[in-house]
Amino acid sequence: EENQTARLERDMFWQLPGDWLSQGDALPYPVTMIMDASGRRHPRRRAKPAGEVYRRFDTGIQAWVSLRTLDIEEDLHRFMRWQNSERVAAFWEQSGTLEEHRAYLESQAKESRVLNLIGCIDDEPFAYFEAYWAKEDRIAPYYDAQDFDRGIHMLVGEDHHRGPHKVKAWLNALCHYLFLDDCRTTRIVSEPRSDNDRMIQHLQARRFAKPKEFDFPHKRAALMVLHRDAFFERCELS
Repeated sequence: EENQTARLERDMFWQLPGDWLSQGDALPYPVTMIMDASGRRHPRRRAKPAGEVYRRFDTGIQAWVSLRTLDIEEDLHRFMRWQNSERVAAFWEQSGTLEEHRAYLESQAKESRVLNLIGCIDDEPFAYFEAYWAKEDRIAPYYDAQDFDRGIHMLVGEDHHRGPHKVKAWLNALCHYLFLDDCRTTRIVSEPRSDNDRMIQHLQARRFAKPKEFDFPHKRAALMVLHRDAFFERCELS
């Protein structure tokens, strides 16, 4: 009888969700196609999680990096402060009053396509992320959006958590979470403003490709695409 040895490649190991996802389904959510109010056909999305969804110790920054869902009552003032900072407002263009930001977050909470996340380092909130299903987002007409593509919007609100080494830690964590959240997700996309050179460089450093630029109604954008195999085959997680 031949000696059989189990083999677990590095890229396979990092795709096992148990050690990093705080919650999740053992099996992917079944596919049922629906037509939304905008006439877009896409899979029905499962209910959004609540609370912490991801946690991993990052040896590069020697700290815990975690993601939790945004809580409007807990995070509203923090969100307003971040959005009203000059640095963030220059690209997000979403400065406003407490009431305006509450209305925005409440509308986001009702959207099945988007998940609002707070990034934490050693449990200190420092960043806001929007993870969305690209198939039912405004980006869909601008590229060949697939049913389980995810997209990301990102901002770092706390200045002491800026810097390339921190970006590497949290951007790897965010992408890792989205690839683990559904094994059918093969691409993550982003669409920063085309003149946001720093963010484009950060994305390219994490193996995002830039296939093109295109025009949204409100901005000239760079299409950035990260493929699942590119992320895991040359995995920087540790």
